[in-house]
Amino acid sequence: MVKKTTLRLTLTALFAALIAGGTFVVVPLPFTPVPVVLQNLFIVLSGLVLGPVLGTAAVLLFLIAGALGLPVLAGASGGIAHFAGPTGGFLAGYVLAAFTSGIIAGRPRAGTKTHLCRIVIAAALGFLAVYIPGVIWLFIWMKYIEHIDATLLMAFAGGFFPFLIGDAVKLIIIAAFAGRLRRITADLLDE
Repeated sequence: MVKKTTLRLTLTALFAALIAGGTFVVVPLPFTPVPVVLQNLFIVLSGLVLGPVLGTAAVLLFLIAGALGLPVLAGASGGIAHFAGPTGGFLAGYVLAAFTSGIIAGRPRAGTKTHLCRIVIAAALGFLAVYIPGVIWLFIWMKYIEHIDATLLMAFAGGFFPFLIGDAVKLIIIAAFAGRLRRITADLLDE
């Protein structure tokens, strides 16, 4: 039991570190305050590989580190102010993404193989889950904090549409590796 608990904690911390490592791949876009990041790939992958509970725990650990000021958020920055800025909704969406992808894919179990179609659907809905609070908060931030005469379409144009191609590429990467990683994790946790 102690070995499984230690392994679960280690995997959770490992995925939190992977998410934090994704901070170094940031592509700012000139027409939106929301950058292209690699972090959401690791966030969705954490839900797929660790399941909904441990995957969400990894994301929460990452977000707590960022809120405490550690440079783990996009662009190697940190601090609680990021949660009230234009990307705050996306940060909240990270929790929803890990949980969603983990619930749909299910907890990995030794001796079972997750169908590729299920992994793709879980990952796609995980990516989509980032954008629900992200776009809503971006709209609120533009309209009521920055006092821009914003529309919901403007929020979609700045916080959703530009990221679809990148997320499709990330989805392909996840589809290539998630099944194998799920089997490895299941074998480790179900020993």
